[in-house]
Amino acid sequence: MTPSWVLACVDGGSEGEHVGCHAGDDACTAPNAYLMRVGHTLVGDDGCIADARHHAVAFLDQARADHHLPVPPRVRDFVQLVVSELVTNARKYAPGPVLLELRINARAVDVVVWDSEPTVPVARVADPGRIGQHGLEIVKAVTEDLFIEQEPVGKRITARIALPAKGEQPRPPRA
Repeated sequence: MTPSWVLACVDGGSEGEHVGCHAGDDACTAPNAYLMRVGHTLVGDDGCIADARHHAVAFLDQARADHHLPVPPRVRDFVQLVVSELVTNARKYAPGPVLLELRINARAVDVVVWDSEPTVPVARVADPGRIGQHGLEIVKAVTEDLFIEQEPVGKRITARIALPAKGEQPRPPRA
């Protein structure tokens, strides 16, 4: 089991679950306010990649149950794919632990991965003949936005996957 920390904006709340809002505060219901945030420290072997995907699924299930957010199967699949690709790259290229943060609001799911490697990855030009190194291309194709920030130590990558509005179908991946 990996260590984790939980932050959430929920009515009533419980120990350690508030992120700058109080029960009934309008900030919790604003479309861009995070309704839930959870973080995990991933250490160890490649099994942590599967753990990260399981954490993502549990997070989405909780968001759907607690906040009645539309999380269609396609979005769920994209989130798992993005988590898998980003955590795999972090484990492959950076020494030390990987931090995974999952955030959700009424419009999108953010997958945030921090690792200790300062080199900013660059998506390569598509090449169907190339074996491997397609991860960032895949992430860019299925996300609404991708942000890469250098940190004092390492880097932080944020991938945003759009949630459909009520009655709307999930957006297809970018070409």
